[in-house]
Amino acid sequence: MSAEATNSAMPGPVAGPVPPAVPRRKARARLDLRRLGRAALLGPASRDRLPDAIGHVVDAHRAHHADADLEPLRRAYVLAESSHRGQMRKSGEPYITHPLAVTLILAELGAETTTLTASLLHDTVEDTDVTLDQVGEEFGAEVRFLVDGVTKLEKVDYGAAAEPETFRKMLVATGNDVRVMSIKLADRLHNMRTLGVMRPEKQARIAKVTRDVLIPLAERLGVQALKTELEDLVFAILHPEEYEHTRELIVENASRKDDPLAEMAERMRVVLREADIQAEVLIRPRHFVSVHRVSRKRGRLRGADFGRLLVLVGEDADCYGVLGELHTCLTPVVSEFKDFIAVPKFNLYQSLHTAVAREDGQVTEVLIRTHQMHKVAEAGVVALGNPYAPSAEEQAVAGDGERADPTRPGWLSRLLDWQEAAPDPDTFWSTLREDLAQDREITVFRPDGGTLGLPEGATCVDAAYAQYGEDAHACIGARVNGRLATLSTVLRDGDTVQLLMGQDPASEPSREWLEHAHTPAARIAIQRWLAAHPTHTAAEPKDAEVAFRGESDGPASAASAGEGTVVRPAGRSAANVLVDRPGASVRLAGCCTPVPPDGITAFSVRGGAVTVHRVECAAVARMKGTGRAEIDVRWGETAECRVTLVAESFVRPHLLADLTEAMAQEGAEIVSATVEPPSQQRVRHTYTVQLPDAALLPGLMRAMRNVGGVYDVSRAQPQTQGA
Repeated sequence: MSAEATNSAMPGPVAGPVPPAVPRRKARARLDLRRLGRAALLGPASRDRLPDAIGHVVDAHRAHHADADLEPLRRAYVLAESSHRGQMRKSGEPYITHPLAVTLILAELGAETTTLTASLLHDTVEDTDVTLDQVGEEFGAEVRFLVDGVTKLEKVDYGAAAEPETFRKMLVATGNDVRVMSIKLADRLHNMRTLGVMRPEKQARIAKVTRDVLIPLAERLGVQALKTELEDLVFAILHPEEYEHTRELIVENASRKDDPLAEMAERMRVVLREADIQAEVLIRPRHFVSVHRVSRKRGRLRGADFGRLLVLVGEDADCYGVLGELHTCLTPVVSEFKDFIAVPKFNLYQSLHTAVAREDGQVTEVLIRTHQMHKVAEAGVVALGNPYAPSAEEQAVAGDGERADPTRPGWLSRLLDWQEAAPDPDTFWSTLREDLAQDREITVFRPDGGTLGLPEGATCVDAAYAQYGEDAHACIGARVNGRLATLSTVLRDGDTVQLLMGQDPASEPSREWLEHAHTPAARIAIQRWLAAHPTHTAAEPKDAEVAFRGESDGPASAASAGEGTVVRPAGRSAANVLVDRPGASVRLAGCCTPVPPDGITAFSVRGGAVTVHRVECAAVARMKGTGRAEIDVRWGETAECRVTLVAESFVRPHLLADLTEAMAQEGAEIVSATVEPPSQQRVRHTYTVQLPDAALLPGLMRAMRNVGGVYDVSRAQPQTQGA
């Protein structure tokens, strides 16, 4: 049974005086469930009229949905009341008060009828003799689906060991239908309001789980009205002294005669009237946690710090009109401007944020949005109603009882993907909390025009695993907005990201990538590989990561690259070399990277493969000295080649980006690279590149020499290593 008993003495955001809020145009008294008493709740109700007990729910519902069919609500209440009859909450109240309160919360947020019907019934299957089949027969498949989703979340205890599995189920249920989580959040809010009779240690445990997971989920779903009240309730339980201090600050501010917010609101009304812009200007008092955060940030609070002004208009264009007038007629604080209309937050939130200063230096924060934006800002996904198309085909439920939401937020899709791959409950729990801590999403573009949704702070490592899954183990580098970048590069909203993938199927991730992986998908994929290869060092960075680290600060260093080191990929083919051994596998030696028209020779190595070297390569003399026989080889007609070049340059900012851009313009594909530590303001770069035609090599080397700061470019000198 999920509901807890009421204790009116429990501290909470409604316990102390708060600044007066501007009343709604259609004000309704809040339902006082205690005052109604058992008689009103349990009394007989005619089959053809609404019971008095759900009158407040109906009023709130009709305010958002004037033409709603109320018959399902009547029948749901009758079933819930009769099935819960005799059950009591710990405070002695009839249990029906709980589903009524949960449903009223959702109705005030604007939930549609199906959600409210399921909310009234959300505890019946778990706590009474009512079955899911009965719910489905009387109310339809959709209500049955929602009740089943909420019921599954209640079947696991919120004990410490059970938390990961509880929230894994919660995540899956949310992915199947976000309305399941809407009901769950409202359920938790009412239980938090009535948590006072619990033992302090249990209150603290429930509050911590609410803080760590449910509040971030409410934020992600955009249900700010629930999120802010949950924050205040958690604040009161976990930090009672700070809560009391904040309450005193609010009470003290409310007793002041002067109100800078009211004065500024009136000035704005005058400005907008003179500009002939139809707008409402309202005062939005900050909730307790918000006041506490501002006080920690700014120290001593002034009157304007206790709230913000909200300007509501009819059309999107009017938002920018209001912004222009306020910035023209008042003193704007430019650094506070943010445009969440052009770039909405991941949770559907849209508003213009700005701030204006008074003559006495007090700064007033201003939110500008349309009425519809305001509705979504307060209620999030609840305000969107049924996210599913009404057709029977799209409403169909799969054989396993799950269905996919075509409007599912990108962050939720990602969570659903990685939760299946989480190797153990602890990993799931820790990564869930880390992911939910991200409060903004960015969109990056692929070269093919596709997009990737990532949390703010994501890197190229995260982008690689988001696009390629575990195939991202083979990633060797990236281009961000056309420039080579490290895999640790943090991406920004709107960046174009091209991921450079190696061809070796045995590629492996670097352990260093874990430091740069911010998404659960990336971290879990890398951790799974490392766990499956415990004896593998996997400690050295990938070639491209070594090559491109630190571009913005000048030339980078290679952790293990010594003087003259040449980085080369495995599996390099030599299709343009002819050898007099039919069927033999031919490879170009990485130590000297021969290209036409170099003089070449070859030797047989283990496994029957033939390795081709430049004739002046030191390895040739060594192998001749051991008695190995040379094999006759010659260049074929194919002109494609791979070559290693060494560029020597002076140290300067952005040199690496300019050099690699010049190489790309000459048609060179960079396969791998190293940049050695700078010495006496000089740096040495080594690149292995693929050219479509060997004739392009002289032009490539000239283009590299023409880059500012580069004073020499040469072919890599043959190494002393063998084939």
